[in-house]
Amino acid sequence: MNSLLGSDSPVAITSALQLPLGDALGMTLLIVAGIIAAVMGVVGLFFLGIYGKLWLQAFMSKADVSAVSLIRMHFTKVNPRVIVQAKVMSAQTGLDISRKLGISTRRLEAHYLAGGNVLNVINAIIAARKAEIPLDFDQAAAIDLAGRDVLDAVRTSVYPKVIECPDPTRSGKTTLSAITKNGIELRVRARVTVRTNLEQLIGGATEDTVIARVGEAIISSIGSADTHFTVLENPDMITRVVLERGLDAQTAFAIVSIDIADIDVGENIGARLQSDQAEADTRVAQANAERRRAEAVADEQQMRAKVVDNRSALVLAEAEVPMAMAEAFRAGRISAD
Repeated sequence: MNSLLGSDSPVAITSALQLPLGDALGMTLLIVAGIIAAVMGVVGLFFLGIYGKLWLQAFMSKADVSAVSLIRMHFTKVNPRVIVQAKVMSAQTGLDISRKLGISTRRLEAHYLAGGNVLNVINAIIAARKAEIPLDFDQAAAIDLAGRDVLDAVRTSVYPKVIECPDPTRSGKTTLSAITKNGIELRVRARVTVRTNLEQLIGGATEDTVIARVGEAIISSIGSADTHFTVLENPDMITRVVLERGLDAQTAFAIVSIDIADIDVGENIGARLQSDQAEADTRVAQANAERRRAEAVADEQQMRAKVVDNRSALVLAEAEVPMAMAEAFRAGRISAD
């Protein structure tokens, strides 16, 4: 049959062309697949060289950080070392790192992208757990994003902080000045021991408010004392009155104690005020006397002027007497007989 058709027949030519076209398409697909595999291999080796150690660290620590998460952090501009370190610390200290309810990789990435300090938050949660202080990730992250140092807040909750009242670094004053009812000035310096109130840390008043409230209460309690001897004999009366007022309401701190560090007797403000008042009264009396003297001099000058006027009138009247007598003589009302 082939001999009858010949080698140059259309059927022979079509059969001869089908095999080379199939082989070329297969070779093209193999080349494309090889290129894609090579590119993926290069990319894989690239990320393996960069994040392989981090992934191995997370895997050995059971921190649940996948390779896909590390690659995603690369493109979302998240520092993977910070996230891995935070997850490792959380896992090693027994914190919940489950993906649904725990400290997951996604939540750490979100807090990092929001501008938070991830490691500071994790350290605060670990410290709070060791001290048996209730603090979850959401609360710690909110405190951190609010601009407060959450780790320092936890430490202050464990180890109370002492605040000077007044604080020389803030007001430039070293003592509070208060006056008792008998007019004696007392200069007081107090120390306020506070503990951080984590529940009111967001939106609560700061140390400046606590210092201002305590200072006002100390001055008020000293001002209600009858004499300065009462305060000097019982300095604890000040602290009792101050603590009963609940000055830590709506603040980020809870006042543990208020201690009077020093009391000095100052000036006798009452006597000085009385002296100043007496001097002022003297000046007022002198001014009134000077006014009355000036009025008396003015009255004297007026009387002298009136005397001069009366004398002038008298002279005028005396000058008219001769003229009247002459007129009477001429009229015959007066005769020489």
